[in-house]
Amino acid sequence: MPYLLKTEPTKYSFEDLERDGETTWDGISNNQALLNLRGMKKGDKLVIYHSVVGKAAVGTAKVVSVDATDPKNPQVRIQPVKRLKTEKPLDAIRAAAIFKDSIMFRQFRLSVVPLTDAQYDWLTLN
Repeated sequence: MPYLLKTEPTKYSFEDLERDGETTWDGISNNQALLNLRGMKKGDKLVIYHSVVGKAAVGTAKVVSVDATDPKNPQVRIQPVKRLKTEKPLDAIRAAAIFKDSIMFRQFRLSVVPLTDAQYDWLTLN
């Protein structure tokens, strides 16, 4: 299943992920986001979305490993895959019919959002 991961680029950006090569996605406190994080599997596709500054989907990543033995602090390791050729700004995502029922727009502060395959393709295909 693909997911969208929101991050504040002033705290940890897609560029930081590219530089680091791999990171543990953590710092999640919202229960729904934690459920989504714990549900991830090795190989799941990810879209990295810059929130607050930029407000756009900027790149793709993949899940390398998941250790959900501590349900309050799952250890999800991710690696960057590629920068999007064309960033997808929030306004375009919001306007796209494919996102009309997305939890992304019902729970704005949700930092780990499940996507359908069609939504992932819309965000990543240029």
